[in-house]
Amino acid sequence: MKAVFLDFNSLNQNDLEISRLQQQFDQLILHAVTAPDEILERVQNVDVIITNKVRVNAELIRQLPKLKLILISATGTNNVDLSAAREHNIVVCNCQGYGTPAVAQHTLLLMLSLATSFLKYDRAVRTGAWNKAEQFCLLDFPIVELAGKTLGIVGYGELGQAVARLAEAFGMQVKIASLPCRPGGTDRIPLKELLPQVDFLSLHCPLTEQTQNLIGAAELQQMKPTAFLINCARGGLVNETALVQALKNGEIAGAASDVLTVEPPKQGNILLNEDIPNLIVTPHSAWGSVQARQRMLEQLAENTEAFKRGLPIRQVN
Repeated sequence: MKAVFLDFNSLNQNDLEISRLQQQFDQLILHAVTAPDEILERVQNVDVIITNKVRVNAELIRQLPKLKLILISATGTNNVDLSAAREHNIVVCNCQGYGTPAVAQHTLLLMLSLATSFLKYDRAVRTGAWNKAEQFCLLDFPIVELAGKTLGIVGYGELGQAVARLAEAFGMQVKIASLPCRPGGTDRIPLKELLPQVDFLSLHCPLTEQTQNLIGAAELQQMKPTAFLINCARGGLVNETALVQALKNGEIAGAASDVLTVEPPKQGNILLNEDIPNLIVTPHSAWGSVQARQRMLEQLAENTEAFKRGLPIRQVN
């Protein structure tokens, strides 16, 4: 069985053990990156495509009669045409839950950084403000304790639950949002009702047609002016223009995002402008611990083993 990994450098930093995955195939070709005009040539005559973000669309699938399996080295499936794969009897499997500890701790990192004005104090020290202080400490920026604050979570799967456990350890009260597309149980609160109640809102739901621009101008205006927004899910969940205006107008106290609508932002992004107050942006790195990336490789191997036994796991189509 011949396989090709189209964008291996999306998870490889020369710090992973890949032998178990290699053992699943007679030949595994690893490409660091693959440009759109290189895809067809590289996947000709392969049985298995492994991709993180490289698009496998219907037109490509129709040209690959040997293709049997597509392995997505991520949870999101929007880069693969699942309907076309199903039509051509191609199994598609993704990876799930591999980054939960890493993303959960990154979410808390962003919450704590905003709550303590961490970056502002670090910058003040580095620019000499502490040296010039008239007393032993600097208290120039607000510091908010997480204890006693309310955290609203949108998306209460494995990751949302992990964030809730960490938040509760800090003494926070956790409330769970329900969405029109997924109401959930009686313990869930409609998003519109939840927004005015929260001190922090953390997003952990998938990006779908129903959740595109889930948090826009109207939703941001419903939040407290002292509230913070955290997005470690997908960039399209938040209307970026509306977020910038909300921060500039003081409609919310701050925000942090590990994701943008287009990644990498080669053409720039409004959230990267320097004049936006109290905004932290990290480069979609929340998931990237060495442990999480190794778990992803193990899941790719597991998915292949199960497929060869005729009992696919983590199948998404």
